[in-house]
Amino acid sequence: MLVKNVYELIGHTPLLKLPVPTPNNSQIYAKLEMFNPGGSIKDRLGMSLIENGIKQGQINMGTTIIEPTAGNTGIGVALAAQKYKLPVILVVPEKFSFEKQTLMAALGAKVINTPSIDGIKGAIAKAKQLAAEMTNAFVPLQFENQSNPDVYERTLAPEILADLDNLQLDALVAGAGSGGTFAGTAKGLKAVYPDLLTTVVEPEGSILNGGTPHAHLTEGIGVEFIPPFFKTVKPDRVKTISDEAAFKQVHALAKYYGLFVGSSSGAALAASLELAQELPDGSNIVTIFPDSSERYLSENIYQK
Repeated sequence: MLVKNVYELIGHTPLLKLPVPTPNNSQIYAKLEMFNPGGSIKDRLGMSLIENGIKQGQINMGTTIIEPTAGNTGIGVALAAQKYKLPVILVVPEKFSFEKQTLMAALGAKVINTPSIDGIKGAIAKAKQLAAEMTNAFVPLQFENQSNPDVYERTLAPEILADLDNLQLDALVAGAGSGGTFAGTAKGLKAVYPDLLTTVVEPEGSILNGGTPHAHLTEGIGVEFIPPFFKTVKPDRVKTISDEAAFKQVHALAKYYGLFVGSSSGAALAASLELAQELPDGSNIVTIFPDSSERYLSENIYQK
């Protein structure tokens, strides 16, 4: 396959029929988003945020893009901004992986850290402050921007449907950080499978199941506030997965199946296996593996 630039490689990632043993003869299919050029599902979002900002007149050739991020969205935004030669500032809580922050900088972004204790809310506040101090800056703000769920409804859901080729689909399992991946994919799939059981995955320390917010090792998912996208696309269920359960699947996927995935993917598989126990015999579940383990090696992902 000959391509002219890396941007042509965004999307159309493989859907893997997982060979893992599953309860009730269910089958789990995983969308392998680490095959995007920036290494994660957020390449789709980064391009959508920048191109929609340009179309809506919020971005011109002199605009500085400022975005609060846990990491992967920052890489996606920096990659997209590089295409349009736009300066980028990414505001990242200190706790997130060294590799992701290094990749952002490698793409030309300026990385500004905020205290880990302030979480993503602190990064959002800092991004807005920086934008207010500049004459031509734009904060796409993935947590509120409708381009977020829209890009997954427009790209990820149709890809899954095409790959399944009319196979009956019973459930979707997807992690939630900003909530856009879940909301957009769920909306797109429910248009074809109205009875689809939609399940959100969160780590312990997230609030969707009413738990007390606290730090967790699972990175890339977990929320400090209810995603606004859930107002229109409500999950049928929420699965709260411990760090221990998530990393157990990370280790197993590498050791037995040659899959290098991040902890949010491990949580997604753990939740899918739990859900399979509750579904009828022979159910088909699709889940999303957002990124790979290489960007978490400094955090000893395989020693946890």
